[in-house]
Amino acid sequence: RAPSADSLDVSRMLASPYGVTRMGYAALVAAAMVCSASAALPAPGSASLGNMRLRGGVEISMTRSASQQDISNPNVKRPGPPTSDPKKNKIWSLSQQYKPADKLSIQKSVVHHAEHTLATDRYNFDDGTAYQAVALSVRDHLVESLRDTKAHYLKEDPKRVYYLSLEFLMGRSLLNSLMNLDLEKPYKEALEEIGYKLEDMVEQEKDAALGNGGLGRLAACFLDSMATLNLPAWGYGIRYEHGMFEQRFKDGNQVEFPDTWLTKGNPWEVQRLDISYPVMFYGSEKVMAVAYDVPIPGYDTLNTNSLRLWSAMPDHDIDLAKFNDGDYNTALKARQNALEITQVLYPNDNNQAGKELRLKQQYFFVSATMQDMIKNFQAAKPGRSWEELPEKVAMQLNDTHPSIGVAELMRILMDDHGLGWSAAWKLVIKVFAYTNHTVLPEALEKWSVELMGNLLPRITEIIFEINRRWLGEVKEIYGDNYDKMNSLSIVEGDGEHKMFRMAHLAIVGSFKVNGVAAIHAEIVKSDVFPQFVDYYAKRGITDKFIGITNGVTCRRWLAQCNPTLNTLITKTLGSDKWIRNLDLLDGLKKFADNDKVLDELAASKLANKKRLATYLKERQGIDVDVNTMFDIQVKRIHEYKRQLLNVFRIIHQYDRIKKMSPAERAKVVPRTVMIGGKAAAGYFVAKKILSLANAVGRVLEADADTNKYLRLVVIENYKVSNAQVIIPANDISEHISTAGTEASGTSNMKFVMNGGLIIGTDDGANIEIKECVKEENIFIFGAKCPEIADATRRMREGAPWDARLTNVFSMIRSGKFGNPADFEPVLNSIEDGRDRYLLAHDFASYLECQDKVDVEYKKTREWNQKCLNAVAGMGWFSTDRTIDEYAKIIWNCKPCPRPDPRA
Repeated sequence: RAPSADSLDVSRMLASPYGVTRMGYAALVAAAMVCSASAALPAPGSASLGNMRLRGGVEISMTRSASQQDISNPNVKRPGPPTSDPKKNKIWSLSQQYKPADKLSIQKSVVHHAEHTLATDRYNFDDGTAYQAVALSVRDHLVESLRDTKAHYLKEDPKRVYYLSLEFLMGRSLLNSLMNLDLEKPYKEALEEIGYKLEDMVEQEKDAALGNGGLGRLAACFLDSMATLNLPAWGYGIRYEHGMFEQRFKDGNQVEFPDTWLTKGNPWEVQRLDISYPVMFYGSEKVMAVAYDVPIPGYDTLNTNSLRLWSAMPDHDIDLAKFNDGDYNTALKARQNALEITQVLYPNDNNQAGKELRLKQQYFFVSATMQDMIKNFQAAKPGRSWEELPEKVAMQLNDTHPSIGVAELMRILMDDHGLGWSAAWKLVIKVFAYTNHTVLPEALEKWSVELMGNLLPRITEIIFEINRRWLGEVKEIYGDNYDKMNSLSIVEGDGEHKMFRMAHLAIVGSFKVNGVAAIHAEIVKSDVFPQFVDYYAKRGITDKFIGITNGVTCRRWLAQCNPTLNTLITKTLGSDKWIRNLDLLDGLKKFADNDKVLDELAASKLANKKRLATYLKERQGIDVDVNTMFDIQVKRIHEYKRQLLNVFRIIHQYDRIKKMSPAERAKVVPRTVMIGGKAAAGYFVAKKILSLANAVGRVLEADADTNKYLRLVVIENYKVSNAQVIIPANDISEHISTAGTEASGTSNMKFVMNGGLIIGTDDGANIEIKECVKEENIFIFGAKCPEIADATRRMREGAPWDARLTNVFSMIRSGKFGNPADFEPVLNSIEDGRDRYLLAHDFASYLECQDKVDVEYKKTREWNQKCLNAVAGMGWFSTDRTIDEYAKIIWNCKPCPRPDPRA
């Protein structure tokens, strides 16, 4: 029975993702209504302040067919050994039961790890130590599941997928693991009895700094879905000691600080000193790749897969003779050279040393992965024929970073295992598949032949030979058409400018190439690689280039990060089965005229806006009004993503409001605009865009005439954990890249899934979102793909600008927002025909679309209907659907679920 709203600690209930359903759904709604827009936020430092920023799974009655709680029963036995070996049977008898998951056993496990693993006082350990102990306790369950899953895969010998990605932007693991294992409730109750709160443990965890943007976050979502779908699929990447950087602002300018996420260790990883492989550089310098496994549990399944990360170690630690001679730097040089490989994600490559380090990183993790794949292939069935390799292995290249794997697998098969060229190549082109994630030419990776020849001489020889044979095949089709041969060649340029085109290597060495949204797949075929499409068509191959639209995992990006909306959806649909089958969201459509559901949706949104407001107050000292429209654009800072267009509109709107009478201002829809994201350390213009945004934000905040109606907040250090606070709070989100430049985007999916609407262009997945949520529930503006070429030409030739944009430039140059010289690089980047991304061209359309947003937002009931219908249309955008398509269309990989030990 739900208590009355008057009896509740309302702010705490809205804050905690755990209290929501324990207290009751009706109470949640009542509480949200009590916490009206005028209610004050908790004061900084209050007990409920910390909780208000927490994410987590909702504690509801789960309709689970596979739960760790169920198999942690004393009567359930783990699988026995495959033979009758007495030693193995004895070991099994000692470990035949799963780790218990009752409250008392959890408490014993946590205290055991605090004292015996972490060597702390078992009577008095702080939250940081408690988090480590809890994580290690949960990891015990994960390792059991991982070991049983691996044993099952070894027994069944299914086709396996190796997902290679330079980035895996995982976020925090504690709540995700507890939710997927169905252990959240017992851990919460167990911790409370010994004086700790699970939500406090969550805040102790640092984001795993293994990625930066959408590429890495997509890979992380893929891992969750691969495990959930019971696919024998592992991720492979690099164990970076430091992330790209931690972003802070000083005087409005981005400053990069080390992202030292491993200072207190990583309790989720298992160091595998028994798994290491040699990787050769410069022809003779050996570095060892040591494996670290991070268990990835599936949702509502007993299967747990792994993310295997490689860390670089020297082949020998020290030259003792040099050390004893006092030449310490030389003595430790090999160690230093090895350790630098896995120190930093995306080292700045504006210099030759940075370029070499990036290439080292790519080859390092690819070589180790290829060797690991071969070992697994042979271990599953000793003495098997190499011809079975394509039947048992699929290697997915996540963008061009791991494309050097094509040449590396050739090297291993020929040099290490004695296959001839033709036999090796026949295997290679049947195991690799390549996902393209960009249409921007500069993002299609190329490496200097000179650089690669010095660093990887054998790989250089192999790529040249691949290209020689490939061009022979091309000549069979086109004869002596050298234009065609040049456009299809893996090698371009001459002399010191000779380069290897890695996307071309990936295409030639793969049996499938896929884009990541419907429009992107077409652009890849028509604009990016049309020469390859034409060649393969002439060979009778018309299905090599395909499209599979991206998705996101709703486990993290709705069920965990938005507990109030999770509860609303579950109660409205009468089931939580949508968490595993997102298509069930379609059932919300029939409630679009239900005032109770619409009011509860608004209450959920208000709760999330208050949570974000508290986060901003605590982290950046910024007060925001939750009564305003929250207009959010958070993503990597890049010119094509057009954060600058957003800033220009804000300046225009500020000028417009400033000139209004008080009566006119009263009719304005108040907005709090939020921009967040990191600019690459060497990306000068992107960093200047952030500086301009901060400068505009300061002026708007200080202007008493307008700050009730318009604010701009630049959110610092955007990452997964604060994205889980930011995204659920959106009323409107901005996905405004120039049409034809964004491959897909996935943040657009997350924002709509969490009950907001999009303002965007006809680009990437926006187009498919429009189809699914219907045109009336999305705001689209700007030039469309077929119009881009003509629009670009006209802007380059000096087409006149909208007068309102000219005025914005005049305001910036007047010094209104600070020294105009600081912002000249930004303004110059689009003046005099340099408007590559069509900001000036789309400005008027953007303003018109934003005015339409204001008009619709005033119609509160209709707006809520739009939001509900938008959520209802998002079932297609689950990575469960995406991965199912990869498995069926590309990998030919079947699910391999662990047998239920209760059977």
